[in-house]
Amino acid sequence: MSDSAAAQTGGLDEPADPVDTAARDLQQRLMASGHERPEGDRCPICFDLIELPVDEHSKTNACCMKGVCNGCFLAAHQRGMLDRCPFCRTPTPADDASTLAMIQKRVHKGDVLAKSILGDKFYHGKLGLAKNVPRGIELWTEAAELGSVHAHFELGVVYHTGDGVEEDKPRGIQYWQKAAMKGDTESRHNLGVAEYQNGNFKLAAQHWMVSTKMGFEKSLNHIKDMFKKGHATKAQYAEALLGYRDAVEEVKSPQREEAKRLGF
Repeated sequence: MSDSAAAQTGGLDEPADPVDTAARDLQQRLMASGHERPEGDRCPICFDLIELPVDEHSKTNACCMKGVCNGCFLAAHQRGMLDRCPFCRTPTPADDASTLAMIQKRVHKGDVLAKSILGDKFYHGKLGLAKNVPRGIELWTEAAELGSVHAHFELGVVYHTGDGVEEDKPRGIQYWQKAAMKGDTESRHNLGVAEYQNGNFKLAAQHWMVSTKMGFEKSLNHIKDMFKKGHATKAQYAEALLGYRDAVEEVKSPQREEAKRLGF
């Protein structure tokens, strides 16, 4: 085929750029997966998803690394179980040293979440540990390699912001992408923020729609703001409102509502 003929056909014989193809494939996988929250977001007692943010509506026990919702914790207290884990019945640790020992024991047993949480403690200098950012990042990296969603999120934060490491935004994005594809709502939200800051409003709205429909209120507020600024349609905002409402209703229970009322 002559050069002029090739030009007329739009260069159909030219191979696609492998970099563009890989990026497009990743974007398709990213948008097609991670629409369900991870199983770790379910209370192991009532088996319902825990309301977001999970840390505000549950307590993670160092003895077994299970995050029990506040409703089930309240029910355990009402049954007189005041000083034991409501899941595994292990006595509650009396101090930071005992808590740290429990976490380290879980790490030695191969508990990936425990390794990631131990990374938190080193990174922030908690439970009597001296602050050790490199050790915290090392533990998160090991946990991420073993599949920890929590570790992927934390590594995304530190690399994207340069907090404790040399800033590497693309690397941070990659960690968030991996977490988002496993259903992590905050990582998904952060991907939306990154796209919005880059002027990619359509992609930002798509990310925030996913996390909104999983019950992440910040994403709903961002879609609302986009609607006000003309970057999202009325239909998109309405879809987000309905999706968020359904997600919030799904995680409600009389027990959990009572825990909120009592400030438990």
